[in-house]
Amino acid sequence: MRPLTRTEIAAHPLFPTIEKQIAEHLIGIHQRTPRLSRLKASHRKWLMTHSLFALSLQRRNDDPLSGLTATRFVEIVMKLGAASRNTATAFLAELVAYKFLRDVPDVPDRRVRVLETTETAYEAMMAWFMGHMACLDRLDGGTREQAAAADPRIFRIAQPFAAAHLVEDPTWRDPPDSIGHFLWSDLGGMVLHDLIARIPGSLADQDRIDVGPLSLPELSEVYMISATNLKRMFKKAEVEGLLGWQLPRRRGSLWLSRLFVDDYFRWQSAKFAALDQAYHHAAGELGIALPVELTPARPALQAGLPA
Repeated sequence: MRPLTRTEIAAHPLFPTIEKQIAEHLIGIHQRTPRLSRLKASHRKWLMTHSLFALSLQRRNDDPLSGLTATRFVEIVMKLGAASRNTATAFLAELVAYKFLRDVPDVPDRRVRVLETTETAYEAMMAWFMGHMACLDRLDGGTREQAAAADPRIFRIAQPFAAAHLVEDPTWRDPPDSIGHFLWSDLGGMVLHDLIARIPGSLADQDRIDVGPLSLPELSEVYMISATNLKRMFKKAEVEGLLGWQLPRRRGSLWLSRLFVDDYFRWQSAKFAALDQAYHHAAGELGIALPVELTPARPALQAGLPA
């Protein structure tokens, strides 16, 4: 069984369903660890979090100075243009203060501070990974989730592989303007997950997709976002005709434009494809036999995204 391509993923008739599934899964992680979720809920923080996590997983027992150090992390962040040197350093300090990172003991060179993820951070990232494996399995009848649960080495190899590809992928690194102003805002990623969790499982061929009533004050309270910041996100999208309410003064059901949803799906397909490639890479390194390709599970490609 080969990895699914982003085109196959985006065109799959079940893709709207798994987008709802992963959105609900990520909302659940946020509810269990809200402080940790806040540290990766903007796209800039997502890029930094996955980069530092990958560095931590790449630590080798035979090299006590390998893995996550401030110098290596800042170099990656500066290369990506994700943040300034001071912001990257402050981000690491914040993760240490919240006990998501800790010092590796007994480092032989006291001039070098080597960090590692704590159990809480590791479990949250593992849950993130497993949720995506479960979604990919629904697309082709695979057994990624089962295999990764049985062998944790798959996650430890796959996460750095996927992170390296995604931070270099312009499609993922620079999301479309239609969704970008949400993603570059703090907690904007969680807002998008909430919106996608509300879409119907099967999308009709229509310009506007009704997702039901939505109250901005309630959304602000659930995700601990300032009302001003939240209104700014929605105002820009409203002005550009990307979403709106059926009634004046943001009352009644909220609708999302087809452009808004399609752009989000295309962007997300890049992540799913990278994670599938990462899973297959890990399985290959570990010599894990993959199931024979299940032909009926792969739909014929359609033009554009699923209707």
